[in-house]
Amino acid sequence: MYSFKSRVRYSEVDRNRKMDLTSIINYFQDCSTFQSEDIGLGIGYLSDKKRVWLLNSWQIIVNRYPVLGEDITTSTWAYDFKSMYGYRNFMIQDSHGEVAAVANSIWVYLDSETYRPVKVTEEEVRGYLAEEKYNMEYAPRKIDIPEKLTRLTSFPVIRSNIDTNNHVNNGQYIKMAEEFLPLGFQIKQMRAEYKMPAVLGDTIIPYISKEDNKCTLVLSNTEDKPYAIIEFTQ
Repeated sequence: MYSFKSRVRYSEVDRNRKMDLTSIINYFQDCSTFQSEDIGLGIGYLSDKKRVWLLNSWQIIVNRYPVLGEDITTSTWAYDFKSMYGYRNFMIQDSHGEVAAVANSIWVYLDSETYRPVKVTEEEVRGYLAEEKYNMEYAPRKIDIPEKLTRLTSFPVIRSNIDTNNHVNNGQYIKMAEEFLPLGFQIKQMRAEYKMPAVLGDTIIPYISKEDNKCTLVLSNTEDKPYAIIEFTQ
């Protein structure tokens, strides 16, 4: 397990002085990036090999949103590698060791030039010591698109959405989707399935389906092909 300690910053909280889901995702992303950099398998290593790990799916369960100034520990560990897939858990704990948020994630290993899947070799994961998967109720990787969807106002991909892979960062899709949730919607679980990357200048057309305790957002291109499908449960 790889961990780092931090304190919840003002820039990471919402109007209620609590961390928001985007901040939790950023901590998770930072944690796995720090681990990869520290064991010599980071962005530079992957760039030299023309390889990239892209997120295929998220399942994040939030028990409690940490508050401004609170001391937290963020942890991550890989629990399996199969062919071109990597499986990784994440966790945020408070100063008493209580789990505030936990996540499962599935990643796919790609050739960064062709974007074709590549089988992971032992050398390429030598520093990740596979540990036991977290004991939680695991949701399916794929998310069903509801039949009844309402189209919302389209918007462009802007520069601040783009990461080192030159496409929209996975957390940015979640931030985009959250903007369309009803006011007061308290996210207890978020699932995301990433279908294809959006790049600078693309137009995103959002669709929403609302149920009693669930909202599903489909972020699509101008041909109605999804970039990402995101399911929020309260």
